[in-house]
Amino acid sequence: MKFDTPATTNPIDRLTVIGKPTSRIDGPLKTTGTAPYAYERHDVVADQAYGYPVGAGIGKGRIASLSVEEAEAAPGVLAVVTHRTAGKLGKAERNAAPLLGGPEIDHYHQAVALVVAESFEQARAAAQRIRIEYESGGGAFDLAHAREAMGDSAEHKTEDSTVGDFAGAFAAAAVKLDETYTTPDQSHAMMEPHATIAAWKGDRLTVWTSNQMIDWAATDLAETLEMPKEKVRVISPFIGGGFGGKLFLRADILLAALGARAAGRPVKVALPRPMIANNTTHRPATIQRIRIGAGRDGKILAIAHESWSGNLEDGKPETATDQTRLLYAGANRLTGTRLAHLDLPEGNAMRAPGEASGLMALEIAMDEMAERLKIDPVEFRILNDTQVDPEKPERPFSQRQLVQCLRTGAERFGWSKRSGEPGRVRDGRWLIGMGMAAAFRNNLLTKSAARVRLDRRGVVTVETDMTDIGTGSYTIIAQTAAEMMGVGLDKVLVRLGDSSFPVSAGSGGQWGANNSTAGVYAACVTLREAVARTLGVNSADAEFADGLVRSGNRSVPLAQAAGESGLSAEDAIEYGDLAKKAQQSTFGAHFVEVGVDAATAEVRVRRMLAVCAAGRILNPLSARSQVIGAMTMGVGAALMEELAVDPRTGFFVNHDLAGYEVPVHADIPQQEVVFLDETDPMSSPMKAKGVGELGLCGVGAAIANAVHNATGIRVRDYPVTLDKLIDRMPPVG
Repeated sequence: MKFDTPATTNPIDRLTVIGKPTSRIDGPLKTTGTAPYAYERHDVVADQAYGYPVGAGIGKGRIASLSVEEAEAAPGVLAVVTHRTAGKLGKAERNAAPLLGGPEIDHYHQAVALVVAESFEQARAAAQRIRIEYESGGGAFDLAHAREAMGDSAEHKTEDSTVGDFAGAFAAAAVKLDETYTTPDQSHAMMEPHATIAAWKGDRLTVWTSNQMIDWAATDLAETLEMPKEKVRVISPFIGGGFGGKLFLRADILLAALGARAAGRPVKVALPRPMIANNTTHRPATIQRIRIGAGRDGKILAIAHESWSGNLEDGKPETATDQTRLLYAGANRLTGTRLAHLDLPEGNAMRAPGEASGLMALEIAMDEMAERLKIDPVEFRILNDTQVDPEKPERPFSQRQLVQCLRTGAERFGWSKRSGEPGRVRDGRWLIGMGMAAAFRNNLLTKSAARVRLDRRGVVTVETDMTDIGTGSYTIIAQTAAEMMGVGLDKVLVRLGDSSFPVSAGSGGQWGANNSTAGVYAACVTLREAVARTLGVNSADAEFADGLVRSGNRSVPLAQAAGESGLSAEDAIEYGDLAKKAQQSTFGAHFVEVGVDAATAEVRVRRMLAVCAAGRILNPLSARSQVIGAMTMGVGAALMEELAVDPRTGFFVNHDLAGYEVPVHADIPQQEVVFLDETDPMSSPMKAKGVGELGLCGVGAAIANAVHNATGIRVRDYPVTLDKLIDRMPPVG
């Protein structure tokens, strides 16, 4: 189905199932512990052996000597895989470095060996017997130093955008800001580790794994193993968290496949927690310079945002300036993205890549400008709203309710009670502050397909390689099929996460819900046409409801159309150029109240509010869960999350959940989520957009702004820890 004209009234608009708060249909499996996760697939193949990976002990260099004989002789060992025995391997374009290193080492904990044994304990013990000597090649591990070395060299500019005369307008502006902000490296820290079971049957490979993008994994695994893609099957029906860290083929999948081939039997591999931080991907650190010039009336005249991040040679930058190109008005604009070569583990997508880091800086800068202009922060943002793309004024937004988000949030949160003068409000020993930030995330459109079958019992089965990473994909896909075919959820069966199914959008970038359900919509339209033909009615006039197909005075049970052999349809949503004609984005506003201990500078979040405008909300219950999860992630980013880099050897020191701090229940207060009523016909037949990443965008800045309002201290380097506050706190009195 080609989607190249705005959606009009369609069966989804009935909203008998879609748009209703619906408990997740996979909930009983998860609450009873029977949902089949990758490492626990004891049912899929017999005689599984265990693989234990070995990671490189240097950040850059090469292996000088490698001895595996002692490991091979250890009890229970079936095979040892290294670069010497793995055979010829390719490197997929989506991987910045080879997933199996040697003799060259590209980053710390790059996998260099896998020990396969009868038990996990035997494999782990034998792995300690591998003897490796390295020749260190130095390496670049410090972003600030790399930025200084870069200077303003054109070879390091990956993208610049200019509109008007920024330099001239900024110089002439009555009120100016020129500040630098930093965000640290961060880990996805998902609950379920990267894990895979691999089994060969002749020259065919099946992997049961934890991966967000099934088709990417199958494509890249085939390319890495240099085998036909049609001989690779990837299965991932349940995923215990990904946040972008499982978007790509990672070492667990490749090592399990190599180990199974070497041992001649199925092998399961789970990456130890330290290797999740160092071997897989992480959100890269940024250094961001923001300049804003405005008139005395508060109108922005000039805005510039430049960002520096680092990555491996084949890696990409953190696109922290993306939102600045679209969020606020201003005739004179400059954005620039710089990429430094670093020999750290690969930097890549983490929930809301680009905007999450960029808004942590931009929305503090906006707060600082409001303070200099003596304008309320909410009103300053409203004053600089735009209904068109600031770089292409002829291109409007398809929907843009940022002002409504800001006004609704301010009213519900009691923003009018905020003291504009920092450090004026106390509650016992706590200094109380309020902060806010705008939220922004683009709407991304991706082709997505599905297969829908109707059987003689009237049961509708949906098959698509879409994944559920804890986001509720099973439920919204079931809701879509139920709405389109006019049946209850009890008559829908959803099967996900298998590369033998039609290729979907996958889970990532906040694109999963809208695109995958649109693909199911397309398949259901085709199935409805098949049903209508079978029953001899006009599909355009047919009404599908209550398990019946009605046309004129005729009413026939849906199951009757299936017959004994059933009906099947497959289709995909493919997008035209609507996204070029109108900018499609999601918007929101975050409001936060914090308390800062007057004596210790401990920061406690007291309450939070998110107001979101993100197209049609397909399931308010699971959408709310996504937003409060994102808000929680924002608390971590603002107050505690930071991968500490050892600058000597290039590894993340706090590489486990004991050292890498994330929020726990005691850190999270009252959270409220409001969805504005919105549909976006330009986006898809579902008129949805997505909200799972929008809920994170801006949260960190809202918290930092609240800390400033409580204490008068402006922290521009995340996380906002007490050591950055304690020596600047107001006197205790």
